[in-house]
Amino acid sequence: MEEMEEELKCPVCGSFYREPIILPCSHNLCQACARNILVQTPESESPQSRRASGSAVSDYDYLDLDKMSLYSEADSGYGSYGGFASAPTTPCQKSPNGVRVFPPAMPPPATHLSPALAPVPRNSCITCPQCHRSLILDDRGLRGFPKNRVLEGVIDRYQQSKAAALKCQLCEKAPKEATVMCEQCDVFYCDPCRLRCHPPRGPLAKHRLVPPAQGRVSRRLSPRKVSTCTDHELENHSMYCVQCKMPVCYQCLEEGKHSSHEVKALGAMWKLHKSQLSQALNGLSDRAKEAKEFLVQLRNMVQQIQENSVEFEACLVAQCDALIDALNRRKAQLLARVNKEHEHKLKVVRDQISHCTVKLRQTTGLMEYCLEVIKENDPSGFLQISDALIRRVHLTEDQWGKGTLTPRMTTDFDLSLDNSPLLQSIHQLDFVQMKVAWFAFDPGSAHSDIIFSNDNLTVTCSSYDDRVVLGKTGFSKGVHYWELTVDRYDNHPDPAFGVARIDVMKDVMLGKDDKAWAITEGGITKGATIGVLLDLNRKTLTFFINDEQQGPIAFENVEGLFFPAVSLNRNVQVTLHTGLPVPDFYSSRASIA
Repeated sequence: MEEMEEELKCPVCGSFYREPIILPCSHNLCQACARNILVQTPESESPQSRRASGSAVSDYDYLDLDKMSLYSEADSGYGSYGGFASAPTTPCQKSPNGVRVFPPAMPPPATHLSPALAPVPRNSCITCPQCHRSLILDDRGLRGFPKNRVLEGVIDRYQQSKAAALKCQLCEKAPKEATVMCEQCDVFYCDPCRLRCHPPRGPLAKHRLVPPAQGRVSRRLSPRKVSTCTDHELENHSMYCVQCKMPVCYQCLEEGKHSSHEVKALGAMWKLHKSQLSQALNGLSDRAKEAKEFLVQLRNMVQQIQENSVEFEACLVAQCDALIDALNRRKAQLLARVNKEHEHKLKVVRDQISHCTVKLRQTTGLMEYCLEVIKENDPSGFLQISDALIRRVHLTEDQWGKGTLTPRMTTDFDLSLDNSPLLQSIHQLDFVQMKVAWFAFDPGSAHSDIIFSNDNLTVTCSSYDDRVVLGKTGFSKGVHYWELTVDRYDNHPDPAFGVARIDVMKDVMLGKDDKAWAITEGGITKGATIGVLLDLNRKTLTFFINDEQQGPIAFENVEGLFFPAVSLNRNVQVTLHTGLPVPDFYSSRASIA
């Protein structure tokens, strides 16, 4: 029930609604708060002046929002009605629950009349503090808005359920807290007194025992207020206009206000809308259940990430301590990276937990509010708010769409430390990803003539001579596959694609020394896609051009640490594509072997 409390508070005063009225935008306001945020418009903007000038105007004439400067997330806290020549600049303020209110709440003028009966200044305008839609009031003023009797009933039940615990009425000395109430006896009992004075046998067996809060509500519940027509205050609502989506009275129909509209029986539409709201809640309830299970999953992920982090750090420290003194300086950097990854994963998961918790709280509050609304027996009051509630329920359900209940982070640390590089490669010591690798070209190790773009995924060269660029990630075990597309290919250059050691020569074509393995021919043209498959489990290197394998195996006995490599000149531009799965036919063949 506590999640529903936000649905029951006025966006202006931040307290529970008192005598709530329903605006045409379906939002609610306390009647007193609505009076406090009224502003007076110039005579030229009034409905009467528009009718006199021949302009069409409705009872609730929405102002042209282009004429107004109402609200901005980036403003300085002030707004003004730019469409009204005589309107002064009026500061904005926030209500207790954080909703921006325009204009600021002002004390009502001294009057002996109730807020509902006190006169409203002529040509008054009101702006909804939630959706910021504005409208000019007609001669009826605030009395032209229907009262939300359903919301009043829900608030009354909610406040009574939050009151202090009831005491047993039969305890002789210190009364204990009551656990049940008998509706027939109209007495509150604690458990010992119920067993002693109200045994579940004989005539008492037919009595109905209810929880104390429910019994208190049934005791104090006042007679239901019947909603009356806003145009004819002495007439009760009897029909429902489908086009206007509002209850109407018999006199409204007699006057012909809805003569061309489809009008249905109030009771039938009440049952129909209750059924629609119940059906919508079923879908939202399933989403809420999934969200609760998802939160449990996320909280378990936090614990698992912490455990994996501890285990991974211990392994990393053990490997680093086994290396020579030159590796000790690098160890601190690697630990910092692991901790950064750890904090990043936790931050992502905790942020998702926080986001999902807020959304679930809002969803649960809306569900509880709707369930309380369904309990109402006032067809007219229910139909006044049912359309808005049905839309809100569908909109909230859509917000739990695809991807919302999917973890944004895995619990695994997809890194593995290679502890067998040569001493000259110590400064390049890095993590090896055990699953699908995502990487880009490395500007730090590339020749100075290489030109990078597209987040270091696209490279070309400023020289007519061949220059070498390496990938950022090195591989020493596992099976890895990446592709390169040829974006530009002019004057028959000779680009080369393959793998290389970290100390490969950077100013000659790839493959000219004994530290690179590459392909340079075989139908490479503009638009071609070159695939490189490095299988360090089988110690082989294979190439593909436009998904066709170039020979059985290009190189064998490939061992050690290798980096993706490309050599090109100014006539060539290529783009790297990583994170790709191993081709299916190769995976099948490898599993058979």
